[in-house]
Amino acid sequence: MRGNDYAELRAFAAIAEHGSFVRAAAHLGLSPSALSQTIRSLEERLGLRLLNRTTRSVAPSEAGARLLARLQPALADLDAAVADVRSLRDTPSGLLRINSSRIAAIQHLAPLIGPFHQRYPEVTVDLVVDDRLVDIVAGRFDAGVRLGEMLDKDMVSLRLGGEIEMRVVASPDYLQRHGHPADPRALREHRCINFRWPTDGSLYHWEFERGADKLEAAVDGPLIVTEPEVAVRAALDGVGIAYLFDSHVREHLAAGRLQQLMPQWTPAFPGFYLYYPSRRQLPGPLRAFVDFLREQAQSPTRPTTA
Repeated sequence: MRGNDYAELRAFAAIAEHGSFVRAAAHLGLSPSALSQTIRSLEERLGLRLLNRTTRSVAPSEAGARLLARLQPALADLDAAVADVRSLRDTPSGLLRINSSRIAAIQHLAPLIGPFHQRYPEVTVDLVVDDRLVDIVAGRFDAGVRLGEMLDKDMVSLRLGGEIEMRVVASPDYLQRHGHPADPRALREHRCINFRWPTDGSLYHWEFERGADKLEAAVDGPLIVTEPEVAVRAALDGVGIAYLFDSHVREHLAAGRLQQLMPQWTPAFPGFYLYYPSRRQLPGPLRAFVDFLREQAQSPTRPTTA
């Protein structure tokens, strides 16, 4: 089928339905002369007269009637197909695949899933939790959630929540036995709880900043973990000093079970972002989720995140 076949066939069906070039032209948003030229082109290409014209009426010829009988169901099917596709824009449905780090999934995405599902019940969210930095395009994910500093520059990003603060903490019992480190350089004299990156297996160097002074501390101690909850438990038990997200230790600090060390060395930094490849037309489920996140960011009653 050529590019203008559909337009010509649609024009023929409209004239047969309305019985008038003028009414059919108005229905199609064309001028009567343009519509007449379209039908003439179709008849010339087929080598058959499709419409019998009089000064008062227009009616299908025998060939036109046979074509119309086959054409009308086909056009109805095409209209239904187009309407079905457009419904994806108006009422998003289908699969939304998101790859997220564990802490971002728990703190930022989990509180949003319920409200999002209530708004878009036809969208299925496939949330894959993975602390490795994956290629979301190669993994066929629609979007990912990671810390802003970990994102590729060619990705479109949308901030989730506010800034993040790290806390250096220890139990009162540990501090009574080993004393307080005066600054990050003194950590080499302390027992620290190390974190191993699940991406490459390397040990995380604790990051500190105070004004223009920035440094990384390679710490040592009796425990290496990949799960922050284990580090929290070990710190509570006096195993050593831990370096954790504020959200992991906030309640313990408020209750006095842990004490914060060197707060002046751990300023806030940009937190988590939803990111996705730059493209002109987003899939319906992803567009709905992005719009939903932007709406929630402006709402005074947004779902609570840790």
